[in-house]
Amino acid sequence: MKTIWKNGNFYLNHGFVKGDLLAEDGIIREIGTVTSCDDAEIMDLEGKTTIPGLIDIHTHGAVGVDVNGADAEGFEKICRFFASQGTTGWLGSVLTDTREQTLWSIDQYKAWKKLPHKGAELMGIHLEGPFLCAEYKGAMPEHLLRKPDMELLKEYQEEAEGDIRYITVSPEVEGIPEFIPFMKNLGMQVAIGHSGADYDTARKAIRNGALGATHTGNAMKLLHQHFPAIWGAVLEDDDVFCEMICDGRHLHPGTVRFIIKMKGLDKVVAITDSIMAAGLPDGKYKLGVNDVVVVDGDAKLADGGSRAGSTLTTGQALKNVLEYTGRSLQEVIPMFTENPARLIGVYDQVGSLNPGKAANLVVLDEEYSVIRTYVRGEECWVKA
Repeated sequence: MKTIWKNGNFYLNHGFVKGDLLAEDGIIREIGTVTSCDDAEIMDLEGKTTIPGLIDIHTHGAVGVDVNGADAEGFEKICRFFASQGTTGWLGSVLTDTREQTLWSIDQYKAWKKLPHKGAELMGIHLEGPFLCAEYKGAMPEHLLRKPDMELLKEYQEEAEGDIRYITVSPEVEGIPEFIPFMKNLGMQVAIGHSGADYDTARKAIRNGALGATHTGNAMKLLHQHFPAIWGAVLEDDDVFCEMICDGRHLHPGTVRFIIKMKGLDKVVAITDSIMAAGLPDGKYKLGVNDVVVVDGDAKLADGGSRAGSTLTTGQALKNVLEYTGRSLQEVIPMFTENPARLIGVYDQVGSLNPGKAANLVVLDEEYSVIRTYVRGEECWVKA
C-alpha cells in the first residue's frame, strides 16, 4: 500500500521543508518532491505543519486505565487515546509492584501485541523500580522496594521477550552502580532517579552506563553549592538525557528553561508521567497499589499527599514547552521525538521523518493542536 501526503510543511533534519511524503507499507520512502504514483492514495495536507509522531517513554496510563492493572484491551484503549494527543509510540511504565503483578502486566502487554491496533504503538515496557531508595520513593510503595536482584530482572526480561527497554534505579542502593552493565546487557537502557545519591555515587552510575535521569528535579535530591548530588551530576554530564514533566506543577517554567540551558535541546526528553486520570475529570484513581486523588488536575497520593504522576498529555506538554521557553516549534520538537527515541535505542526506526523510518506523522493546526495522527501510514485519529 502506497500513500502520498502532498502539500505538507514537514519537519525534517531540525527544520521545515515544503513538499510531499511517500510511504509504502507503513515506511517512509521519499520526502520532498514526489511524483504521483498511479496506485498511491493521495492525501492533501493543504500546507499544514506535519511533524514526527510524539514519543512518551514514561507514562502510567490514561482514560481510566492504569498500566499496572491494564489488560490487553486496556492497553489498546490507552493507545487510541494517546493517538488523539499526537503520541504515536510509548512505553508502559510499570510502577514498583509485586513479582506476580509485574509478570501479569508483562503478559498483558504480550497479549496486546496480538490484538488488532488503531492508535499509538506500545513499544515496550519501562520498569520504574523496584530497586529504589525509600527516602525518595515518591509514589512508590515502600514495602515493595527491594535490593538489586538480577535473577528477578532477568526473569522479567525473558518473560517480556526482550521488550523491557528502560529501567529506573537509585544509584545509592547497594550494588546498583556495579549492576548497570548487566542491565544494559539484558537490553534495558538505564535511568537514575528516585534518589538522594551523592554526586560521586551518581557519577559512578553514569560512568557505568546510566544514560537517563528520571523526571529530573522530582523525587531527587536537589543541587546545593557544596553538595551537587544526583541533580548536579545529571545536569553536568554531556551524555545523560534528562526527563522533564512540563505540566507547570512538577517544574517551574524557569526550571524548565534552566534545564534546557544546562543540557541543550538534544539532551532533554519531555515525558508526561501521566496516570489513569489523564483525559478524565478530577476524582479518585489508582496508581499501581496506591490510591490517588486528583484535584484541579493535580494528582496526589490519598495517603500523605505526595504528588503521584500527572494528568498531562504530550499534546499539552508541547504547547507548555513552547509557552515556557519562547522557543520555536522546530527547536523543541526533538524533546518529544528524536531524543526519547535515541535514549531507548529506537531512533533507527522512529523519531524523525527520514526515509526508512515508520510513517508516524502528526498534523498540527495554526495553534499547534493535533488534528490528524498517522501510525505506520494508517490514519488512526482525526479531529472532529
